[in-house]
Amino acid sequence: MEVAVYNIKGEDTGRKVTLNDEVFSRDLSEGNAEHTIYLDIKQYLGNQRQGTHKSKERSEVSGSTRKLGRQKGGGGARRGDINSPLLRGGGTVFGPRPRDYRTKLNKKVKALARRIALTSSVNDKKIFVIENFSFDAPKTKSYMNIAKGFKLEDKKVLLVMAGVDENVLLSVRNVPNALMAQAVDLNAFTLLNTDAILVTEDSVAILNEF
Repeated sequence: MEVAVYNIKGEDTGRKVTLNDEVFSRDLSEGNAEHTIYLDIKQYLGNQRQGTHKSKERSEVSGSTRKLGRQKGGGGARRGDINSPLLRGGGTVFGPRPRDYRTKLNKKVKALARRIALTSSVNDKKIFVIENFSFDAPKTKSYMNIAKGFKLEDKKVLLVMAGVDENVLLSVRNVPNALMAQAVDLNAFTLLNTDAILVTEDSVAILNEF
């Protein structure tokens, strides 16, 4: 598949770049594409969680252990002390405990999810290939000029580069709805959670190997 290459002003340069059909033109009806994406995104979001949540159970609440009333004959539920879950200020029953939300996922499944996400992005016409560029100094305005050229000022944009360019990174970092990532670090969630993806020419060679 061939796509046009744009300059940073959003103008077509007349040149073309080839995208690997195995990566960018997969048949999404084959296999279980939707479930593969689900597994990868579930793992990614789970890995972001701290898992430090904790609530106090009845044995951990600070309070007297004196029995409040007789065991039988009160007409209500049995309650022992003031820490009972039945009472206000008592312990929580089966509350959250610190845990690890990380899960294991096979490398081939993750790679397949990335290809599916890239194919989906191409189908949605979200991917634009742009010339390699760099900024002389870190300026948010420099990035915003690129976004304006593609009419993406109010859109969530992912800028994919082959390596880390400090000036570009600092320019993009201050924009709330913009994100810069290296091509090797891409994942299905980042690709799908955007309105547009700007890919530099050098990045295409890396993405074609996915």
